[in-house]
Amino acid sequence: MSVSKINSLQSYQLLLYRKAIHPEFFQIEARKRIEHPQYEFEGWIFKGGHAGRFQFGEICLCEVVVEGGQNLPEKGLITQMPCAGEREFDEKFGENLKYITTLQTETLSEHLYTGTYREMLSHGRDRKSIMSEWKDSHGRPNLSLLDVQRYANAVHVQTYHLRSDCGMVLRTGTMFEMSDPKKTKTPKA
Repeated sequence: MSVSKINSLQSYQLLLYRKAIHPEFFQIEARKRIEHPQYEFEGWIFKGGHAGRFQFGEICLCEVVVEGGQNLPEKGLITQMPCAGEREFDEKFGENLKYITTLQTETLSEHLYTGTYREMLSHGRDRKSIMSEWKDSHGRPNLSLLDVQRYANAVHVQTYHLRSDCGMVLRTGTMFEMSDPKKTKTPKA
């Protein structure tokens, strides 16, 4: 694998903030918003990355996956993790909110990448996911996809970022989970 491919793959970061991040940091191509009496979620997709903001009472969390991330603010940053390999992170916010995420990065051969790209594109269309599709300078396909499931006490977010320049498939699975909203008070920050 060439040095440029390794650098591209290793430069992806997952950042978690305890505040909303302004959309001006991203070239957003699609949005998905969920409103519930107990919480609100908004997901953004852009070429090669995503952001997801979750609001529960006065607690606001924002997950960002992006290549590089040097231009993003440090204020409110809870954690920053490289996306290479497999990782997990979880943290509790107050008594009523838990954030859990897992991520996995794979490097595929060109043949496997092409098959995975087609499968994920079909999956995204079937699920009505928000997506960003683009071609690199060599005409090869790339894809970023965000899929959300809404539950009474949780939001599950799955994302997939496929980069043809390095054969990368980056998968994240995030859960914003609240204690039973009927039994607990809405938290304060």
